[in-house]
Amino acid sequence: MVPVFYHADAEVTRQVVRACYDGGVRAFEFTNRGDMAHEVFAEVIKFVRSECPELALGVGSVVDAPTAALYLQMGADFVVGPLLNEEVARVCNRRCVSYTPGCGTVSEVGRAQELGCDLIKVFPGDVLGPKFVKGIMAPMPWTKLMVTGGVEPTEENLLAWRNAGVYCVGMGSKLFPKERIAAHDWVYISEQCKKSINILNS
Repeated sequence: MVPVFYHADAEVTRQVVRACYDGGVRAFEFTNRGDMAHEVFAEVIKFVRSECPELALGVGSVVDAPTAALYLQMGADFVVGPLLNEEVARVCNRRCVSYTPGCGTVSEVGRAQELGCDLIKVFPGDVLGPKFVKGIMAPMPWTKLMVTGGVEPTEENLLAWRNAGVYCVGMGSKLFPKERIAAHDWVYISEQCKKSINILNS
């Protein structure tokens, strides 16, 4: 499971990352969504390197090569995008960093694999659905898919995706309710992560 999160406050982001880490998460996607998001990332990755040594911290919502290069320079462990951009693939390949592009058709998935993408994002997941995943896996069983968009920390939802054949799930707003973040309820975040991981491993 890969939590997907953005907040303009670096301290809030650090606490969320730590809560997820304490809940068993070992890959975290910080989304490049707000002004000066890269400055928040720069602070958070220093915290991760010292306080969460087993965590891979990547960047999401990357749509162009210059943005990918910026985050790679700051130490991003992986790059995720909502779309497939061949220039981003080239930049990441040059640095031997994993690029997970968003794909919504079988042909896009195939093109991403040709460009060297080992893990491919099915996006938006709530629009495409588990049947889309199952449809891809039948003729292309070697494919590793991460679904993002509409993934919920419930047994019904998580098992539907797992049973369809996804390699992993990316979970954002459903894992981080705004009221819980505002209340700094980090224990809730940790428990939701533990619960979700246990469901996926069941």
